Amino acid sequence: MTMATVTLKRGEGRTLSSGGAWVFDNEIDKIEGEFENGDLVEVLASNGYPMGTGFINVNSKIRIRIMSRKKDQVIDDAFLLQRVRDCIDYRKHTVDMSSCRLIFGESDFLPGLVVDKYEDILVVQSLALGIDRYKLRILEMLKKELKEEGMEIRGVYERSDAKVRIREGLELVKGFIGKPFDTKVLITENGVKYHVDVENGQKTGFFLDQKLNRAAIKPLCKDARVLDCFTHTGSFALNAGLAGAKDVLGVDASALAIEEAQKNALLNNLEDRVRFETADVFDLLPELEKKGELFDVVVLDPPAFTKSRESVAKAVKGYKEINLRGMKLIKDGGYLATCSCSHFMSQELFSKTIALAAKDAKKRLRQVEYRTQAPDHPILWAADESFYLKFFIFQVCEEK
Repeated sequence: MTMATVTLKRGEGRTLSSGGAWVFDNEIDKIEGEFENGDLVEVLASNGYPMGTGFINVNSKIRIRIMSRKKDQVIDDAFLLQRVRDCIDYRKHTVDMSSCRLIFGESDFLPGLVVDKYEDILVVQSLALGIDRYKLRILEMLKKELKEEGMEIRGVYERSDAKVRIREGLELVKGFIGKPFDTKVLITENGVKYHVDVENGQKTGFFLDQKLNRAAIKPLCKDARVLDCFTHTGSFALNAGLAGAKDVLGVDASALAIEEAQKNALLNNLEDRVRFETADVFDLLPELEKKGELFDVVVLDPPAFTKSRESVAKAVKGYKEINLRGMKLIKDGGYLATCSCSHFMSQELFSKTIALAAKDAKKRLRQVEYRTQAPDHPILWAADESFYLKFFIFQVCEEK
């Protein structure tokens, strides 16, 4: 069957022409030819100029996700294998591959597909109808190529349980692909050991994107008193403990996450210096301030306060509140590590929000460094959705 063609409206497709990976429903002028949702289609500019090949889904506002920008590109096994090899080659040059993100959707030119590696286990998340058709083929290629690199894969677990699939007309899917295995996987990152629950943990089981940011706080933590807010399963707190902090408190509202964090502390023989508490951070920080508690280092790693443009204003209030409260708990000359994992909270807006918090807290900030997500979550320029994590380290000073 001949591939259907999609022609864009006049003046549309600017993001696509500059390197983007999506075509939205309101950019399309006409569709010619027959297709089913998930099929590949050819995308043309309003003047007929070829702009790429991607899969279409009329159920989604992201109407087309681009697989290739080359004219007349055939999307076959040879094409997919080269994409897989490119993913592995990139990680070989940029990250420790013992546990890392192997495929990061549009940024790896495999739109809608995420694959994380936890030692000898792969966890896959398929978020788009078109890529779902290629999922099993890509996984087999990935396992074979990793084996040739000396990395034998023991099992695969699917976590395609994100609600975004509903908008694609897909069911939520969760379970083993192939033989079952123990879904509690032991990994080591930055010298810290963790039990990762790939079945029930958040996202695919662990937040690999903060790997280098967790390592970045280590020089600040020797002999320090550290407060880790929104600790989840204890990652920043445990890095601080391993770096020689004398006392670490990790806080999270999830009792289940705190239970896992405590197990991770025992796993690393840090239970004498790293303790955890179940509490709402927004309630706890004012209580600690009233008690006169002060810390050498405060870490703020909250979940995304906004997942849409419409709720950004509300998110700004949340980010300002926790940063203001966090700064008030830091000794003069101590350090604040603060981040936002929301794509819709831009770097500029996040910076302004922190600045307002510092002004209200009557603190002066000296920037130590600014970081983003780890390189196994590459940021594809012109594809704004791939850039989401903003991470600052500041020295917090009293007014001088």
